[in-house]
Amino acid sequence: MLAIVCPGQGSQTPGFLTPWLGLAGARDRLAWLGAAAGVDLVAHGTESDADTIKDTAVAQPLIVGAGLLALPALLADDPSTASAAAALPAGSVTAGHSVGEITAAAAAGVLSAEAAMVFVRERGRGMASASAVTPTGMAAVLGGDPDEVLAAIDAAGLTPANVNGGGQVVAAGTLEQIEAFATQPPAKARVIPLQVAGAFHTHHMAPAVDVLDGYSRAMTTAAPQVTLLSNADGAPVSDGAEVLGRLVRQVSNPVRWDLCMQTMLDLGVTGLIEIPPAGTLVGLAKRAMKGVETLALKTPDDLDAARRLVADHAG
Repeated sequence: MLAIVCPGQGSQTPGFLTPWLGLAGARDRLAWLGAAAGVDLVAHGTESDADTIKDTAVAQPLIVGAGLLALPALLADDPSTASAAAALPAGSVTAGHSVGEITAAAAAGVLSAEAAMVFVRERGRGMASASAVTPTGMAAVLGGDPDEVLAAIDAAGLTPANVNGGGQVVAAGTLEQIEAFATQPPAKARVIPLQVAGAFHTHHMAPAVDVLDGYSRAMTTAAPQVTLLSNADGAPVSDGAEVLGRLVRQVSNPVRWDLCMQTMLDLGVTGLIEIPPAGTLVGLAKRAMKGVETLALKTPDDLDAARRLVADHAG
């Protein structure tokens, strides 16, 4: 069984889309996705510096746009015209980490590519605005006993915003809480502050949830065409409206990527491809999904290997 996974914020790097724009129709498609998002994805994916693409309002549309650009190139007979929504092989599984859930929902056919870009535009803007209310941040906690790490995060008044598996938890809260936590890390654990603009997936994002909830009531959805897993609990979700509701609520709730990976194992996944900007989720899978063949689709040079993996594991 094949899994196609979609990365989240922080995975982007300057110029990562430059090689993709050499594919037929890719520049036009990316420009169109950018028009839907109100963001110049071509410029941000090829020319903008690290500080520019770290901005939440830029980073989130850029990551979703990158995925919706690469999926047809990987899976469609004519990648210059095909839609990502129709591209995933029957019987496959898809999931996204944080904002990558929007990419996965579009890939599964729940949202059109254009609706996904409008939704991520408002998500990015809303989360950026919410982050400006109180100085907040996030820190990765690597290693340590899982129960002790979670207890220490709670004792520090922080939220385990991302439970990623493979010995990695991301704590989120005010900058003062993060700094205090870093000075007294849990036993046998390292605390690494992350270069993000806010405490994502916590109650600090409540204003963004309220905005997205209103927009979601006017959006059209369809049932997923393949198995689509939710960050909330790792469970498959088969109703399009429920998928959209979870996307809204997920903004202020923790990401349980550990449970998504466990569900993939339970379903019998044998091959996993991470779409651009790829690398982070494959790294987690190598630690937590032993025996599963993985591939990080970083540039078009990886397409032939990725297609072989699809042929070996799809269906």
